[in-house]
Amino acid sequence: MAIKIFNTLTRQKEELIPLEPGKIRIYMCGPTVYDYFHVGNARPFILFDIFRRYLKYRGFEVSYVTNLTDIDDKIIKKANEDKVSTAVVAENYTKAFFEDTKRLGISEADAYPKATENIAGIISLIEKLMQNGLAYQINGDIFYDVSNFNGYGKLSGKNIDELESGARVEVDTRKSDPLDFALWKAAKPGEPFWESPWGKGRPGWHIECSVMSMKHLGESFDIHAGGVDLVFPHHENEIAQSEGATGKPFVKYWMHNGFLNIEGEKMSKSLGNFFTVREILEKYHPAVIRMFFLLKHYRSPINFSEDRILEAQNALERIVTTLANIDSSLEDRELGSSQANPSLAESIDDLKQEFLNEMDDDFNSAGALAKVFDLVKEANLILAKNKLEPAEASSLLKIKQTIEEFDSFLGILFYKEATASSIKEATLINMLIDVRTRLRAEKQWALADFIRVELDKIGIELKDRPDKTTWFKKITQ
Repeated sequence: MAIKIFNTLTRQKEELIPLEPGKIRIYMCGPTVYDYFHVGNARPFILFDIFRRYLKYRGFEVSYVTNLTDIDDKIIKKANEDKVSTAVVAENYTKAFFEDTKRLGISEADAYPKATENIAGIISLIEKLMQNGLAYQINGDIFYDVSNFNGYGKLSGKNIDELESGARVEVDTRKSDPLDFALWKAAKPGEPFWESPWGKGRPGWHIECSVMSMKHLGESFDIHAGGVDLVFPHHENEIAQSEGATGKPFVKYWMHNGFLNIEGEKMSKSLGNFFTVREILEKYHPAVIRMFFLLKHYRSPINFSEDRILEAQNALERIVTTLANIDSSLEDRELGSSQANPSLAESIDDLKQEFLNEMDDDFNSAGALAKVFDLVKEANLILAKNKLEPAEASSLLKIKQTIEEFDSFLGILFYKEATASSIKEATLINMLIDVRTRLRAEKQWALADFIRVELDKIGIELKDRPDKTTWFKKITQ
């Protein structure tokens, strides 16, 4: 089955056909490093990291670039508030960003270009736009002339005649049109600046991404990703700048994730209704946050609440506990050449293909995880039996290996580090089981039952089989 993704540009699902066979180039809009990033910001970084890893799993060679906006009005404001330089603000929060993404299990990008390291390229692109009649200068400020670019609004679906300047479009009466946006800003007293043909100044926000993406991925590349809030004006402006300069299609596929909402409102710093990733990770394991986002389709809005997070935690606990129980059941068992039960093996293969079909259908992680829980259900039906036949044991191993194979891109099983199946706890439980086995052999039934009851109270269930006693951690429903 071909991989299909929803393309914001065409407003429909399309088969993913890379510009260069076997290779996919992706640009992910990165953070403006002026504060700790909140859990809403984390959603695209987690989801598109998983999507990138899935494409690699499916055999593509993937180039993945995430920028760092290290000069911006917000950074200047933060620097003034803290009475430090913009470089110090950017350095501190860039470090924090990498610390947080590492804890969340997000793979490193192939490149992290910074705006301040690409000033020469930004100036060069602006000069090209001016030569093409798409930019004009007013007192050291350079603006993009939207009216001269044919196709402005094609990504957002907005009609240029109906567009009005809004919260994300700078209002400046000097501009030829309210929709024209800054490519270069003349330096104000006390602000950082770089020399340019138009005097001292700094780049506008949108031009940075055009320069950095094309520098690392080429003038035309496969996928540009980010939150839906970036569709207009940021990504719309990127298209205008890039295509206006090169005359070539900028990006083939545009992918946007939905908002993270708090009580129906978008989570954002401007509204003050946000939680930083650091605050969330004080209470929940990072794998739980990944699971929380995977349980919803990436294009859908998702409501953040403690109940939803706990649902994700319980779902993850169910998977991890089942895998731990499989390990316990198969401990010291030599499977040799035993084959999985034929009918069950076919069912496992079918569920694996159904999982891949869901992932291929516009990265439907929620539908894919439903197939993982079907595998968990199959495993628990086998585990409930008092005696395991070799074919059933082999089936359990096949289920475990299949789920672990999926985790090569889902990245959620590191939650096992936080479960009761840790090495120390497992050692203690096995020691108690050994003591209980001796007590039973000596017919000290009361003490043996006492151990069983006390372990049951802390969620550890014992199963006495003809050859040995195994233990399972009860699954939280």
